[in-house]
Amino acid sequence: MGHSPSRSNGAGNPLPSRFARFRRRLRLHRRRRSGDDSASARNIAADEFAGIARIRIVKADMQFKDKFFACLSLGERTYRTDKSDNTQRPVWDSEKKVIVETNGPHIARISVFETNRFSKNTLVGYCEVDLFEMLTKDLEEHSEDLPLLDPSSSNATVGSITISCYIEDPVETEQSFARRVLAIVDYDENGTLSLSEFSDLMKAFGNKLAVAKIEELFRQADTNGDGIVDIDELAALLADQQEKEPLISNCPVCGEDLGKYDKINDMIHMTLCFDEGTGNQIMTGGFLTDKQTSYGWMFKLSEWAHFSTYDVGLHSGSTASHILVFDRRTKRIVEEVIDGKIVLSMRALYQSKVGLTLINTGVKDLLKNLSEKQGKKMNSPESAKDIPKFLELFKDQINMDEVNDPIESFKTFNEFFIRGLKPGARPIAYGDQDGIATCAADSRLMAFCSVDESTRLWIKGRKFSIEGLLGTSAHSNALRNGSLVIFRLAPQDYHRFHVPVSGTVEKFVEIPGCLYTVNPIAVNSKYCNVFTENKRAISIISTSEFGKVAFVAIGATMVGSITFLKNEGDYVHKGDEFGYFSFGGSTVICVFEKDAIQFDADLVANSERSLETLVSVGMTLGVSTRNKGLQVPELQKCSLE
Repeated sequence: MGHSPSRSNGAGNPLPSRFARFRRRLRLHRRRRSGDDSASARNIAADEFAGIARIRIVKADMQFKDKFFACLSLGERTYRTDKSDNTQRPVWDSEKKVIVETNGPHIARISVFETNRFSKNTLVGYCEVDLFEMLTKDLEEHSEDLPLLDPSSSNATVGSITISCYIEDPVETEQSFARRVLAIVDYDENGTLSLSEFSDLMKAFGNKLAVAKIEELFRQADTNGDGIVDIDELAALLADQQEKEPLISNCPVCGEDLGKYDKINDMIHMTLCFDEGTGNQIMTGGFLTDKQTSYGWMFKLSEWAHFSTYDVGLHSGSTASHILVFDRRTKRIVEEVIDGKIVLSMRALYQSKVGLTLINTGVKDLLKNLSEKQGKKMNSPESAKDIPKFLELFKDQINMDEVNDPIESFKTFNEFFIRGLKPGARPIAYGDQDGIATCAADSRLMAFCSVDESTRLWIKGRKFSIEGLLGTSAHSNALRNGSLVIFRLAPQDYHRFHVPVSGTVEKFVEIPGCLYTVNPIAVNSKYCNVFTENKRAISIISTSEFGKVAFVAIGATMVGSITFLKNEGDYVHKGDEFGYFSFGGSTVICVFEKDAIQFDADLVANSERSLETLVSVGMTLGVSTRNKGLQVPELQKCSLE
């Protein structure tokens, strides 16, 4: 029968399973990345598309009663559910479809907030879901009850949450979309189409195909010539034809012109557009971070009054109160918390000519005296009582489970601040290969191949140079016009810094200076030179793979001291502890010889957007260009094995 369903590829062979198709797609992608550079950008983009995930946040079981809402964060997008009733068992039953790429973000974070009508809602629990793990489960739909972790400790829970996830692979996406489109003109809803119904569909979408071409396509599906075809058969044909020659020139939902991108992206656009009108409860989008979804109307009003903005890149870092960074591990945008009053003070001081005048008439000495006084305070036994408050302030950003010593063992705040971690908490990538440099600190990172790039995109201080950064005692011709990477540490970070390369410590040089903040608001200011005027301690490391590398530890406001744990003449191994900063934010800058290192592609791409990357000690930084035989996979782009 012409209208009987057919599940074959046209040659009598059954189609492979969804799981098998996905696995084959990943294998094809890896082969092209490793050896076939001739593949066009369009083909690579199509291979990146792993499928569309439908994630449904169903309900939760909390340990206390309140009004709750949940957020879904993936990559640079965040969505939120509606607010629940006042209950201990909220039900949202909200879903969102998101695109999954073979080398894109795949760790989805689910956050649950208790509501506050006026100011800021409170994060009470979260969990993470690896969508690639979902792809390995060859199920129609995967439903799971997951523990909601306490933000202050990954070993404690505050309840559980039920989610379901189903991932369509590209073949399913194309065919299911075609079925939904064809159903529009299936007037009698019997699951079949006549030639006249199919012709009506083409006309409705403004397609200018000739009548003969429409009839030809229809006859290809109508194998027995009875003038009626099954929708599934015609959907498979249309999906194949859409890849060769698009049959739909405009999105039937929003009217947008198609064909601006490749065919698969047109199909993705239309699929997601159609889902907005299905009647399912769709989560609200338009957010960059889960914290952005948590602000009440009074906070939003204050943001409007201060002309702040949520945006990615330099504008956000230099003038807005929300510093957004890209989390390398989860590949999503996260927000750095800064007290609003401090932000206003930094703007006034560092982003205006009036502030420059203040800096030149005594603020430098004030910041130095304040930092010295605060440093002494943080070394006093009384300061230990501030540790719980600090942990509460950064409860979702400090994992005490990885700290080597129990909290009660710290007798001063500074002892806690320079806390060590348990062995293995920061594994060093490719520890036996000296040709691979690693990240020196838990920090927000910017990587630039030249000084010109750094001053164009990030450092706005007047006359920044490598010579000015290193001073006459540490600077050498080998480092002139070199590459540099900036590791910015925030107060909540692990404050010990590690050696990024293996080599011999040639010298240490200390340069006295100011104690400006290293916050991007100051770094992006054209009125002061944070990196070349601040107090800094410089080490020159001589390596066989990268030549000379300058390691610059920069003091900042509230930093009492910079302490190195190695001596001149010591041989250091990549990943060794090199020293630590006492209380406050601080920065490490590493300068490499010109063209001695090829930074990881993701770090460079983010830096070109003026977007800092959140990294941990031991993550890959780049590869020596002097060892041409070194072949290393890009860790941040590895796909499923």
